[in-house]
Amino acid sequence: MIREITAADLDGLMTLYMQLHGNPFPEKDERFMSVWQRVLDDPDHHIIVAEEDGVIVSSCVCVIIPNLTRGQRPYAFIENVITDSAHRGKGLATACLDFARDIARRENCYKMMLLTGSKEESTLRSYERAGYNRNDKTAFIQWL
Repeated sequence: MIREITAADLDGLMTLYMQLHGNPFPEKDERFMSVWQRVLDDPDHHIIVAEEDGVIVSSCVCVIIPNLTRGQRPYAFIENVITDSAHRGKGLATACLDFARDIARRENCYKMMLLTGSKEESTLRSYERAGYNRNDKTAFIQWL
């Protein structure tokens, strides 16, 4: 099942995120819970999950960003694409990305952008199969 996250999904999402850059399971302190609530309350911040047998096994984030150009049409930014290592190769990340595309279309976005740190050709090809290309723009990152 592909759907947007609910407040009850926090532990499942954070368990999945432990496979993303070696993140530890965070302490649910006041600061963390404040960020979680802010994400849940933001109508432009969408966390999409794939669930199998009650477990979150894939996810991506889609943020809709207001824009003053392109006829004031927003754009969508995709981040934190992850699939549990035991569930890869089933098209779950692609299904999450397709759900994000539906949100972006509903919000009248003129484009979607996805950044990845992966250099794995198989990962890059999977993003291309999902409709993204690596030719139109060049991304630069400045870590803070």
